[in-house]
Amino acid sequence: MADTFSQIYIQIVFAVQGRQNLLVKECKNRFTIGISSVIKSLH
Repeated sequence: MADTFSQIYIQIVFAVQGRQNLLVKECKNRFTIGISSVIKSLH
């Protein structure tokens, strides 16, 4: 019997109306670390 392999890619895009940058530099790094830790815990 042949083995099957499937892979799913998920892309999440955060955007606000008017494309305004609402994350200040100090918070952007913490936000990125938080999102990456959530993704790593799911993998």
